[in-house]
Amino acid sequence: MRFQNPLTIDELCSIIGGSRAVQGNAQIKITGINEIHSVEPGNLSFVDHPKYYEKVLNSLASVILINKEVDVPEGKAIIITEDPLDDYLKVVRHFVKFDPQSEAINRKAEIGENTIIQPNVFIGENVKIGNNCLIHANVSIYADTIIGDNVVIHSGCVIGGDAFYFQKRENGWKKLYSCGCTVICDDVEIGSNVTIDKGVSGDTYIGKGTKFDNLVQVGHDTHIGNHCLIGSQCAIAGCTFIDDECIIWAKSSVNKDLYLAPHTTLLALSALDKSIHEEGQVLFGLPAIDARTKWKELAYQRRLPELVGEMEVLKKELNKLNKKK
Repeated sequence: MRFQNPLTIDELCSIIGGSRAVQGNAQIKITGINEIHSVEPGNLSFVDHPKYYEKVLNSLASVILINKEVDVPEGKAIIITEDPLDDYLKVVRHFVKFDPQSEAINRKAEIGENTIIQPNVFIGENVKIGNNCLIHANVSIYADTIIGDNVVIHSGCVIGGDAFYFQKRENGWKKLYSCGCTVICDDVEIGSNVTIDKGVSGDTYIGKGTKFDNLVQVGHDTHIGNHCLIGSQCAIAGCTFIDDECIIWAKSSVNKDLYLAPHTTLLALSALDKSIHEEGQVLFGLPAIDARTKWKELAYQRRLPELVGEMEVLKKELNKLNKKK
């Protein structure tokens, strides 16, 4: 999320409240907040687990909330705090507040020419919808969503809902509040009952000409490229990057933080748990591997009863030979 006006370190500490130890370049101007997967120079980020210290400290983030004394990378500022996540969320909630809405379509929503909005559609604040779109009945478009031209959204969709993002605490799960956006580019068609979560701090992005079947879930901060096809009942986890012209067929799942090269095809009933960097691969299975290799494995599996029977016969013949000795 970008700030309208940059913050000084002093202003940031005032928002967080209490005294905080600041080390490094205290003159930095903070231009926005982001998690590690989408940080840019000028951003504030946070880290509270040793596993991620080096990754965040060496990222593009300019100001880092951290719960440990460390060497400050050149040009950065660190703010030492007992609970970096809590302080990060204070900043998020300072800039992003939930405003209840009494009307179905926010008065400040921007809706383009020849766009049709069917009955019982909800449109939140800071929503922009392009020209020649068709939004069917009972669609909910949450705040901070941008929709291009010639987009079709079928009934029951929820666009821009909160990210499913929680951190384990002693007394339960702590929610990481979403302050990102959802971007739907031109010529996208979204089937019924599809849910696309907004970014936690960056954007969830759906590229030009991509088409969704019904009942698809897209997680926060995920990028789906141009002209992709997503089949029914697919689940795509957060922070995944799916490049252009990929096809994911029905009832398949893609794990978080993965990359899919252009022209990747994931066949139905598959589950992908690792990144794919070679273009044009066809994958199948759980976990998904090269489809031809997987089909050979399945062919061998179907022969298992026959092979076990043959082994039993050989075992009996071997026992007879041993007895003759």
